[in-house]
Formats: sequence, structure tokens, C-alpha cells
Amino acid sequence: MYETTYRRASTLEEAVAWLREHDEARPLSGGMTLIPTLKQRLAAPSHLIDLTRIDALRGIAVVDGAMRIGALTRHAEVAASPMVAAAIPALAQLASVIADPQVRNRGTMGGSVANNDPAADYPSAVLALNAQVITSERRIAADDYFVDTFETALASAELVTAIEYTIPLRAAYAKFRQPASGYAVVGVFIAQYADAVRVGVTGAGASVFRWRDAEEALTRELSEASLAAVKADPSTLPDDDNASAAYRAHLIETYARRALQTLLAQPLRPAAQ
Repeated sequence: MYETTYRRASTLEEAVAWLREHDEARPLSGGMTLIPTLKQRLAAPSHLIDLTRIDALRGIAVVDGAMRIGALTRHAEVAASPMVAAAIPALAQLASVIADPQVRNRGTMGGSVANNDPAADYPSAVLALNAQVITSERRIAADDYFVDTFETALASAELVTAIEYTIPLRAAYAKFRQPASGYAVVGVFIAQYADAVRVGVTGAGASVFRWRDAEEALTRELSEASLAAVKADPSTLPDDDNASAAYRAHLIETYARRALQTLLAQPLRPAAQ
């Protein structure tokens, strides 16, 4: 690892001030992506700003019909939360299949969303659940947040503080795991709302994306037959050691179907009936 200066922030304001002071500083929460990146000498921040003691960045609550989850909330906490399981069980299920137990007990939701790894699980939920990314400066709609591989709309000294998910009528997530890392070779999150269906796909591009053709078909008719008529375009998908573009297209269709089957087996939320 390169030489770096470690600082532990006690407040959000202190962390933001240090990031503004040092252009090459990087925030540290769970460190599940940043630390391996440093070990491989793919990043060399001048300062590491530890956020883990900022209690204001933790917690799970339902606020004005949305599920608000603090940026420092760990994957294992999301997976085990009765509140998440009651409001958005698909989000709890997604958290339960992230990587492995060690990562789930250390990694944080905010770190995952801020990092925007193209094979991470949470970004598909952020898009499909029409979330708002709450930062130290503003609110960013999910559709405006994800830009490209490891790139988001965040400014250099802007920190994710929470994610607010719009609670759906019902939702489901299914993914094909990379056997060593547990990352999504392909993951599909489907959320049903009163006026539309949203479909987020991760692991199948430079960044997470909405599968618009599937959304249009499922909004017209929420059925397996409707989804089966939609085909993923392999020409837009990556071809790498994990999967060819053609195989990824097949995986998108297959795991979208599995997610839809799970969704259709659920009752609608009582308030939506």
C-alpha cells in the first residue's frame, strides 16, 4: 500500500471539511472495495477519512412512505431488519446474498452505492425502487445518480448519508452469483408500483441500468408471458471471463423471469389492495 494519512471523523461536518481540504482524500466506511483497491495499488489517496464513528449515518426508519436507511448501515443489519422485511422484503433478501458473511458484517449500504461497482447488488434496488440518494449537500434521484463504471453524480467532497427507497406494492430480486466473489454476474430487481413496473439490472454493463423494454411490457401486463416476449440485446452487454455477451443476455432473461415468479407469488401490500 502507498503511504497515506488516516483520520477518524466524529461528525459529518468534520468529514466533509477534511475531504474539501485534501483533494486526494477518500472516505472509508466498510472498506470492502477500497481496501483491496489500495492493496492492489489501484488507488493512492493522500488521506483516508474514517466515517465509522458518525452515528448520524446509521439507522433504519420508514419516513413519509419511504424506507430510509443510513449510509453506514451494514448489509447484515439490512438483511436482519424486521422493518425492512415488513416493508420491502426483497431488499432484505438482496442484502442477505451479498458476497459472504464477512463482507455482509462489515460492508455498508452507503459505501456500495457511492462506489457503484458494476457488479454490486444494491444499485439495482436503488434504480428499481425509485430511490433518492441523500447526500451531505442534496437529494439525487436514482435515475440521475449512476453515471458509469465506479462513477456517480457525487461531487468530490460529497458524502452519501442515507438512501430513501419508495416502498413498492411488491418486489423481488434474483441473481446469478460469481462463484468466488459472490458478486452479481447478472442481478435483476423488479418492483411493482400502482402505475408502473421498474426493472433494475446489475452485473451486465458498465453500470447498473433500467431494462426499459421489460418495464414497458410488464407495465402493460404483469405476467410471465409478457416478459417472455422481451429479449435482452447482447450487442449492448460486456463479453468477459465471467460470461459472454450472449450468455449474459440469456441470464438477464432467466433471472428476470425468476424474480417475476417470486414477485407474483407474493400478496400485494395491505395498503395497496
